[in-house]
Amino acid sequence: MKTIVMLLLAASAISILGSTGVAFAQEDGASSGDSMKLLGAGLAFGIAAGGAGIGLGQVGAAGLAAISENPAMQSKVFIFVGMVESIAIYGIVMMFIILGQ
Repeated sequence: MKTIVMLLLAASAISILGSTGVAFAQEDGASSGDSMKLLGAGLAFGIAAGGAGIGLGQVGAAGLAAISENPAMQSKVFIFVGMVESIAIYGIVMMFIILGQ
């Protein structure tokens, strides 16, 4: 558990340090708002996909255990798996909304 917390802290520190302004010559029309949109879109999809992956692991393990005891539960397990995967789809939708602005 401590390794996951340390990895999350390192990733957030790198994200914060990467979002600071850098003294480069910019082309006409280039702004830091564009880079913030890309960072926000990446974070929206990345966090949603990571959360969906963790949730899918938990739901998949519990679902397989339930199906092994009672095969009639298969359709209910597929519904729960679809609900977890919808979180990643929402993340993709938010990414496209952020990039479309």
